[in-house]
Amino acid sequence: MLEEVRLLPPEQALLTTLVVKVAVAATLATMLVRFGQFRRILLTEKRAWRERLTFAFAFGIPLSLGVSARLLLNYDAADLSLAGSYLAGLIAGPYAGAIVGTLVGLPALTAGEWIAIILSVGCGFAGGGLREVAPKEAIWHITPLLVTALKRDVWPLFGRFRIDWQLTLLAAPISLELLRQVLGFRYGIQRLFFLDSGTVWWLGGLVVLTSVLSVAVPIKIWNTARIEHRLQEQEKLLMTARVEALASQINPHFLFNTLTSISSLIRSHPETARMLIGKLSGLLRRLLRSQDHFVTLREELDSIDEYLDIETVRFGPTLRVEKRIAPATLDQLVPSMLLQPLVENAIKHGISRKVGGGKITISSGRANQHTVIEIIDDGVGMTVEDSTPRAGGIGLRNVDERLRVIYGENYQLKMTSTPGEGTCARIEIPELAVLQPVSA
Repeated sequence: MLEEVRLLPPEQALLTTLVVKVAVAATLATMLVRFGQFRRILLTEKRAWRERLTFAFAFGIPLSLGVSARLLLNYDAADLSLAGSYLAGLIAGPYAGAIVGTLVGLPALTAGEWIAIILSVGCGFAGGGLREVAPKEAIWHITPLLVTALKRDVWPLFGRFRIDWQLTLLAAPISLELLRQVLGFRYGIQRLFFLDSGTVWWLGGLVVLTSVLSVAVPIKIWNTARIEHRLQEQEKLLMTARVEALASQINPHFLFNTLTSISSLIRSHPETARMLIGKLSGLLRRLLRSQDHFVTLREELDSIDEYLDIETVRFGPTLRVEKRIAPATLDQLVPSMLLQPLVENAIKHGISRKVGGGKITISSGRANQHTVIEIIDDGVGMTVEDSTPRAGGIGLRNVDERLRVIYGENYQLKMTSTPGEGTCARIEIPELAVLQPVSA
């Protein structure tokens, strides 16, 4: 014996449809904002025609499929024709709203609902018209929290006799839904689809409220995405400013130390000092030509060679340099002037204090998707307390801070030293190799 199928009472069925309708609007808005091109369209208020058409079709086609689902599957909650057309006009202008209205009205027109396409196109123009006269930021302030909005905005509206755009923009979908109800009762559901609440007045109020929420919820979702993008851009600008500030500390520090070294040779070895000044001018010219915050390891090593040419002249054969560079790491991007302070520290605090000079080894390799760079000297070494980057000079602190700012707190300068044996400065950088250097 077949069990009797129990259907929901009309009131409960309508309530379920209304709840699902708001959920469908929120889901569609969330899905669309995940696409980068759609999200970029939301970020600007002045859009080219191509962007408006992209928005209209990206938004209108899913809405049209929702109307088709209502007609074919009797799934009333998928029909967002009124709210969708109005919302498209409000965000992208009257013509985009009219295009969306046409897209959602065509399936209904094929089913004989000829009033639907007229109303949906009108809703698109209504939203676009309000966009033209309302302040653009007022559109993004529309909130689904209607109770708090009314409490905050109604009294100033009456107290100052001025237009409150948020309430005006919310009143429009209310008026459009009431118009749809009137036209639906006048011409019948065969000519215009609408959610019939019957004689239950509070259900009619919920139908109107649902249309408002179907507009306010997507705007809230999209505005949240806009705010998050702006915060990310501000964080990038802040990081770039910090990197530039740290990089600006390196150049004066390097120049001061190098000029100090040259000044000590002016009286005793004037020809040597003259040659060092020429090499220094070449190195500075190279630094001034490059405005990039990131360079390849190959370019960074070239700068180190020019710096070592200066130091080799000062120390003579007592300073030996050995390189163990893995060819696969030469295209790795590194912050500009990252290694020079490490080499300078090895010479100043390691080799120069050792009788008979010493050797500096520069090595690079790859491990666990990271490029590992080490500057090793066999100088006098340092104590545990002195070998920390924070205890060092400006150069070491700067390198450590730049690594933390650019790559995160897990990336830092690691110093290990044994008194009498030497010091090793080690950095790890996530693998990133491109054909051309990029700026931060």
